[in-house]
Amino acid sequence: MRIDLGNKVVLITGGTQGIGLASALQFGQAGARVYLTYKWGSAKPEDVYRQFEEIKAARPVLIEADVSQDADTDALLDKIAEKEEGLDIFISNVGFAQRTMSLDEYKKKTFFKTLEYSTWPLIEYTRKINRKFNRYPRYIVGISSDGPDHFYPGYDFVAASKALLEFFSKYLSAHLFAAGSRVNVIRFGTVKTDSFTKIFGERFFKFARSRGIPEEMILTPRECGQAVLALCSGLLDAMNGQIITLDKGMPFRDNLMNQYLSQLEGEQG
Repeated sequence: MRIDLGNKVVLITGGTQGIGLASALQFGQAGARVYLTYKWGSAKPEDVYRQFEEIKAARPVLIEADVSQDADTDALLDKIAEKEEGLDIFISNVGFAQRTMSLDEYKKKTFFKTLEYSTWPLIEYTRKINRKFNRYPRYIVGISSDGPDHFYPGYDFVAASKALLEFFSKYLSAHLFAAGSRVNVIRFGTVKTDSFTKIFGERFFKFARSRGIPEEMILTPRECGQAVLALCSGLLDAMNGQIITLDKGMPFRDNLMNQYLSQLEGEQG
């Protein structure tokens, strides 16, 4: 089934790598005009453009913007307004947090910074989009993880920020229902992205295979992007204020992370 989003305008924060880029490619292939934010030094524009060219999609607009800075957000929307009359789809994808391996590493300032990057943009971008274009996006999607319900070492602040993101998405859906917006969050399970590999290492995936978890049970960024596209396609408009889990059922199969930690502790002991 081909999804046609011709003449639709999409904004994805942190859209030049991982799940953000995979989602952007899906929207580009569906014919949408795509705007992607990134932080300085985090993206090579020529690599992003090349991937869009390979699927014969229109070149996206890349705009450097820090989601935690109001001035950057205002400048971003000003630039989009030079070409567009509004935004139809907003994907709040950016997530950032310092790893906290012990309770002594908990810092209030660091936690608040995590919320600025991983939670608050869902709210602030949505409000600023309305103020700029006098209408809300039809579709608003927050990107979360299964962190709030599963233990990952050092993931404390990320999990907390994602839990709060999910909480606010439900209230946002209620506030914007009369405006016709659909607000949902997708919780992704284990996804083989560069960021996940940097945190847990390539050896995690080798460990998973050694414990009988087939590679096809690990999500790919492309599969995540397809799910994001589906939520914004018009085919799932009955979904609103939902936290949707996409994990191929892997948590039901085993408690892989605890097994992995046990092995590491055995090696260190």
